[in-house]
Amino acid sequence: MNIISWNVNGLRAVEKKGFIPWLLSSGADVVCIQETKADISQLSPELIAPGDDPASQGSAEADPGLNPSDENFLAAGKDGKGGRDDKNAKNGIESKDGGEAFSGEKSGNGKKSGIGGIRSGIFSGSAGTEPRTKISYYSYFSSAKKAGYSGTAVYSLKKPDKVTTLGIPEFDDEGRVTAAFFGSTVIISAYFPNSQAEGARLPYKLRFCDAILNFCADLVSSKNNVVLCGDYNIAHKPIDLENPKANENNPGYLPEERAWMDKFTSSGYVDTFRRFCADPKQYTWWSYRFRAREKDIGWRIDYQCVNENFLPSVKSSSILKNVMGSDHCPINIEISESL
Repeated sequence: MNIISWNVNGLRAVEKKGFIPWLLSSGADVVCIQETKADISQLSPELIAPGDDPASQGSAEADPGLNPSDENFLAAGKDGKGGRDDKNAKNGIESKDGGEAFSGEKSGNGKKSGIGGIRSGIFSGSAGTEPRTKISYYSYFSSAKKAGYSGTAVYSLKKPDKVTTLGIPEFDDEGRVTAAFFGSTVIISAYFPNSQAEGARLPYKLRFCDAILNFCADLVSSKNNVVLCGDYNIAHKPIDLENPKANENNPGYLPEERAWMDKFTSSGYVDTFRRFCADPKQYTWWSYRFRAREKDIGWRIDYQCVNENFLPSVKSSSILKNVMGSDHCPINIEISESL
């Protein structure tokens, strides 16, 4: 099983750069997306149901949520009238502390709506040259209240058992987390806040960091395994950025941020990439300025961390440096177990 994570810096923008063909040929079982910068009402049918037949899709409309903590958290559905044909149907997502997940049952017009993107098949080229058949993804989005800002998503070949947010309004309102449950494996797409210049949002970021740690701890204590994917907006060690000394007081490498990563990795969670690769100059983000990517002057701020007990199931963890389309590149983790 392959799980890819990618901060796309705008889902609509990366769609214009070939995101859908890349996704359908990626070989990924699950793809975690950060910085969608859109809500579901702004997305094309192809982004809502990759691999589906666009001609058969209605436009996507976002229903109001059941409560403030989940009102921006939506499952992509298709009913020919915008993803929901029953105004009393519940969202396909639940917040951590409340709300039921809609089961995706057939609605009055006989077409399925609710929890997942409708699955149908297409033929698509794979990462190699052999065609892959009938590739299509369910999709789940957590969008920010602020337009064109933040947001996370999960694409999955298999329909999750359920999908949740953190259940904390100050983070759910920015679409910071989409967590998909597959049996005892929980795959989380997380977009950690940027602490900003002079640490303007550092208190907010550290609250989020502690909240996601508590979220993972609760899952692990309940006998789940966790794959925490995303843009952490933190370079942990000097090896993880090109100019560590010059950046010691800059967002993403502040002492408080690095201290939290120390806390996280000493609390039973593993930076999988560094278990497989100890080499320098392994970056996942490059500034758009000064031809930084061309010169490979970057930072490694994207991670796929797992709880220690799950580490034996991790076969590889890699950076897909040659995939363009964003200021970040995707990362991939291969798991020996299937969902």
